[in-house]
Amino acid sequence: MTDHWIVRLACAAALMFGVAVADAAEGAKTLQAGNDLSDRASLQRGAQLYMNYCSGCHALKYLRYSRMAADLGLSEEEVMNNLNFTGTPVGEPIPVTMPKAQAEKWFGKMPPDLSLISRVRGSDWVYTYLKSFYLDPTRPLGWNNTVFPNASMPNPLWEMQGLQHAVHGKPENPGEDPPVVGLKIEQPGNIDAGQYDQAVRDITNFLEYAGEPAALKRQKLGVWVILFLALLTFLAYLLKKEYWKDVH
Repeated sequence: MTDHWIVRLACAAALMFGVAVADAAEGAKTLQAGNDLSDRASLQRGAQLYMNYCSGCHALKYLRYSRMAADLGLSEEEVMNNLNFTGTPVGEPIPVTMPKAQAEKWFGKMPPDLSLISRVRGSDWVYTYLKSFYLDPTRPLGWNNTVFPNASMPNPLWEMQGLQHAVHGKPENPGEDPPVVGLKIEQPGNIDAGQYDQAVRDITNFLEYAGEPAALKRQKLGVWVILFLALLTFLAYLLKKEYWKDVH
């Protein structure tokens, strides 16, 4: 068990270093996600959206179906009937739906596990990334992303968001490609912009939870710890007064 956690922390540290270098190169400006881990309804919606739109390519190998059910206030039957598309036992981690051979054929390699994406990149990055896809005919899959240029994946949420196109500015130097200065929805999706923002926020919220499921219990315990410390401080103050009441 100890070795498992050491390996996990080492991987997270390596990822964080790599991401810092990548972010510096990308120079992306992120939006505020505004997600709230205490919003259970948002976490439930995020789980549903993730399983329907993201789990086909991305696993969550550090989160078990049974743990997700307990934390999100769902029964194991609800999770197995509505959120499990692989037939994986309820006590097992959440796998990817797509076979490895097909992933390598379509993308060149297996898409990454997203268990720690929020902890490594940050929730604001995830939120902004999911809002920043645009059509790009020069890319193999026809999509690009302003936050993660030349991303090797299409927009999984395009039906909800609609078809987004890049607004180009003037190149700084002759011969350079014009920079992307904005994004514009040319063909609306099946929900409006406000609803799409909420859907992306829900997915971001769920991925933040998936990165550290214990955070929900830690927050609840934190309130009781503060109350205990306040009571202990008050008792210590009374004890101090009792000891020193005869000292002038």
